Amino acid sequence: MLHTLEPIIFTIPGIGLPIRWYGIAYLTGFLLAYLLIRRVINAGNSPLKTDDAADLIIQVALGLVIGGRLGYVLFYDPKLLIEFTSDMPYWSTLAINRGGMASHGGMIGAIAAAWIFARRHNIPLLHLLDLIAFAGPPGVFLGRVANFINGELYGRPCPPDFPLAVRFPQELLDWAADPESRLTPLMRQLPHLGETPLNWAHRAIAHIQQHDADVIAIIEPALTPRHPSQLYAALLEGLVVFIALAITWTRPRTPGIVGGTFCCTYALMRIANECFRMPDAHLLNREFAITGITRGQWLSVALFLLGLAIIILVKRTQAQPLGGWLRSTQP
Repeated sequence: MLHTLEPIIFTIPGIGLPIRWYGIAYLTGFLLAYLLIRRVINAGNSPLKTDDAADLIIQVALGLVIGGRLGYVLFYDPKLLIEFTSDMPYWSTLAINRGGMASHGGMIGAIAAAWIFARRHNIPLLHLLDLIAFAGPPGVFLGRVANFINGELYGRPCPPDFPLAVRFPQELLDWAADPESRLTPLMRQLPHLGETPLNWAHRAIAHIQQHDADVIAIIEPALTPRHPSQLYAALLEGLVVFIALAITWTRPRTPGIVGGTFCCTYALMRIANECFRMPDAHLLNREFAITGITRGQWLSVALFLLGLAIIILVKRTQAQPLGGWLRSTQP
């Protein structure tokens, strides 16, 4: 299957503002998180009030976005910190289209936001982290689906006859960094798409998304069949993790149990999915080339150990159980 999906849903007339699937996924994820947190509060086993749910989501959303972007820059591409351009937004750290965001960094940002909220409202931090962990996976699911629509974070090569194999034209952007390898023959066959490799690649992708049969006929056979790892991640990191947390939190739990379970479950799912996801191009010749372990897997091992430590520690405490999404049957 050839990936021909467009990342832009429509453009608002008059102002030319594009509405993207990625942005809609984030907004929908935050809305679902808000509804899930309200569900737990309304079940009657949380010190939060219903009106607190919106404030918590807004604060966590800011922390998630800031932490996610800084996480990508610090964990995956630190040179963006000192790189400036003549175009908006001038500082490459703010150019979210370059690499996007890192989920592990987003978690750190969300934790920092929850800590601030806990101090201001005198709410147990571990309970807030449980709420965020429980409400987050639906957003992860939608975000990974949006990654697939964008054609980013695509998977490793797979056999052409694999039933789920997808050919991503966004692969051309990686070839543009070394055009003599695979891009030059294609540019010769389609010279009208552009003169420079990067410009040619962007225009080729646009023509494929517009279902240009002549361009597709030449480019599609050259593309690599790949695992749709974004969809694997949506199921593993989003759906499977949410089911595990929903089962865990049917009744009140010691604060921290749900958050720790999230860390362990998400880490295991991420480690598994990284076996199918293609590592970022600029990391292929670093630790992955030496160890065969991706940056995401290293970070997930640390996350798993953190979650395990939280579960062990909170089980030794005598804290009052809180939360749970099923309504309490106690009078």
